Amino acid sequence: MDVFLWVVLPYLTLVVLIGGLIWRYRYDQFGWTTRSSQLYESKLLRIASPLFHYALFGVLGGHLVGLLIPEAWTNLVISNDTYHAVALYVGGLAGLATLIGIAMLIYRRRTTGPVFMATTVNDKFMYVVLAAAIVLGMVATATGGSYPDGTHHDYRHTVSEWFRSLLIFQPNIEAMNAATWQFKLHILVGLALFMILPFTRLVHAFTVPLHYLFRPYIVYRTRDNAAMPVSLGNRKSGWAPVGTPDRDRGRR
Repeated sequence: MDVFLWVVLPYLTLVVLIGGLIWRYRYDQFGWTTRSSQLYESKLLRIASPLFHYALFGVLGGHLVGLLIPEAWTNLVISNDTYHAVALYVGGLAGLATLIGIAMLIYRRRTTGPVFMATTVNDKFMYVVLAAAIVLGMVATATGGSYPDGTHHDYRHTVSEWFRSLLIFQPNIEAMNAATWQFKLHILVGLALFMILPFTRLVHAFTVPLHYLFRPYIVYRTRDNAAMPVSLGNRKSGWAPVGTPDRDRGRR
């Protein structure tokens, strides 16, 4: 069971994640969207959506630092006590903000008729898993710092070492076995979230609008006749024709 949970399941999750993204992109590009419901309700969404997304960025940043950067490296910058204090209070605040944000989004989806009608069973299941991952992460941060006998537990010696060992294809099962049950449960729910991600609205997280950096400039032209050239002032349309002698005379 340990081999399945801490070796097979992580790599299986990665295969499903990558395979699901490829399948979704090839066969469901029109479904690669959050299915925005802003037209139905915007007041609550204007608060809940930024709160959830910005707080989630903080949570993900904390996970990347905690999982990828070895303890010896962070000790060169800050003390061990400072690190844990930041992880507890700043990470806890980011987690709480994320939880409030998703709670507001779920409340909005449940109480706004058209939004609720557009909610699929897949969406409901995704919200449950996502909320569970956030709650269990906060529980692990707040209560997973010690074993039942009172011995101190540092996830950087257990979960982090296990995670980095996966990256070099030398899974350290013993490291994960030494973690507290709070972190183990949080990891398992997190793997489930990544496994279902390609098949839910969360897939939009992998859409980065890089084409905006390279698209041509958009040319805006006034519709005010007073600001238009005399030769174009009598035209009914406020747009100057493109590639015509009138446009060229207007430039001169």
